Amino acid sequence: MKNNALMIQGTASGVGKSVVVAGLCRLLARNGVKVAPFKPQNMSNNAAVTVDGGEIGRAQALQALACGIEPTVHMNPVLIKPENNQQAQLIVRGKVRGRLDAKRFRQDRLVLLDTVLDSFYHLQQNYDFIMIEGAGCPAEPNLRQGDIANMGFAEAADVPVWLLGDIDCGGVFAALKGCLDIISEQERARIQALMINRFRGNLSLLDEAIVWLEKMSGKPLLGVIPMLDLDLPEEDAPFKHQQDNSAALFRVQVLAYPRMSNHDDIDPLAADANIQVHFVRHVKDWQACDLLILPGSKHVSSDLAWLREQGFLPLLQQHLRYAGQVLGICGGLQMLGQQIDAGQDGEANIEGESCVGLGYLELSTQMQADKTLRRIDQLAHYPITTRVTGYEIHHGESGLDENLFPFAAVSTDHQVWGTYIHGLFEQGEFRQAWLQQLGFKQASAHDQQQRTLDSLDQLADQLEQRIQPQFLQPLLAFATKKVV
Repeated sequence: MKNNALMIQGTASGVGKSVVVAGLCRLLARNGVKVAPFKPQNMSNNAAVTVDGGEIGRAQALQALACGIEPTVHMNPVLIKPENNQQAQLIVRGKVRGRLDAKRFRQDRLVLLDTVLDSFYHLQQNYDFIMIEGAGCPAEPNLRQGDIANMGFAEAADVPVWLLGDIDCGGVFAALKGCLDIISEQERARIQALMINRFRGNLSLLDEAIVWLEKMSGKPLLGVIPMLDLDLPEEDAPFKHQQDNSAALFRVQVLAYPRMSNHDDIDPLAADANIQVHFVRHVKDWQACDLLILPGSKHVSSDLAWLREQGFLPLLQQHLRYAGQVLGICGGLQMLGQQIDAGQDGEANIEGESCVGLGYLELSTQMQADKTLRRIDQLAHYPITTRVTGYEIHHGESGLDENLFPFAAVSTDHQVWGTYIHGLFEQGEFRQAWLQQLGFKQASAHDQQQRTLDSLDQLADQLEQRIQPQFLQPLLAFATKKVV
């Protein structure tokens, strides 16, 4: 097996693979290893724009940040963006390739293995070590045929695997042992060791269970990672900041429609101790708030129809009547306009059918066959002249007011705002200035990226302490220089 790459696979989705890979990337990078992240296949509607003009999963962009490098399309060569329960948009090396149908999912993805391996080899030529993230669980019987995301890739690329389980959700020992029992003997041999994530309490409570696990599985447990309070974006956890905070001075509510995308746009707001963030999926859960956010959407027309069908429009009107503020981001911006036109030459199948918008902003959207992918790093024109960063990912084009940049439009009463820029609130000075314009004078000016880097360092510290040296030292041996 190749010793300059390591793959983290998990017993299920959401066990912490993305975060552990990010932490290992950070640990290796700050010890002088020229490391890059890689995920063969990702399924997520949370994406980021790369330096080479494509889109990849948001988690791989975070992992690249942990490595101290710019993200490229080779770090996530296959990205699947669900549009409904039967179909998903297929992104290959950052560009739209077409669609995957649920009935042909296994057959159609298998042909992408050569592309995935080519991207992996490209990274190997440019970096000393590659940290690889699996997807879901390698033992799912219905997904093993045609697999390019877990053991199918590991076998083709000949890389070793660590298997991760989440003890916080319960059943971690059964999950680890059961996963090993389902995969083939050849695949089991590829797994070097097991890991347990998100443990709370005294580690001695696990002593007997660990002895059992190692005896029954024939695999060593390389470490138990504690539950950590990290300020990191997570693809599978849009409601991680949901908490009651009666002392909050400013209340933000986010409409969590079925195809919500790029929910990490909200993270910088949630990180402010004086702001309460609440995601709402049902009318019965609606709360009074100062700012209502319509986030990005992977399927704008269907999510807009959902808002209407669920009965949110009277609540939106009431919110505005009582001087509340509204912000639409990307797909949310398009919903707040006058019209969404799917076009005459097939674009209706891109993001949905033509439909009437909510009518709060004086703009209309024309869907385009080609997707706009753009990174942003420039000065804001409003409300102050300061740096803003972020990225755009959208099919639609709308009439924009350049004088409002980074906003695209605002209502005449300055209650309804719209922007195409994801990650708009990362820069603390801009976020503070705009929130102060809304009347929230206590807004924090901390930069979100620094919070993220601090959390990555905290995570790397814990991994360095908790992973047994005989497993960690071979990875650190690739260091070319010590980074202080």
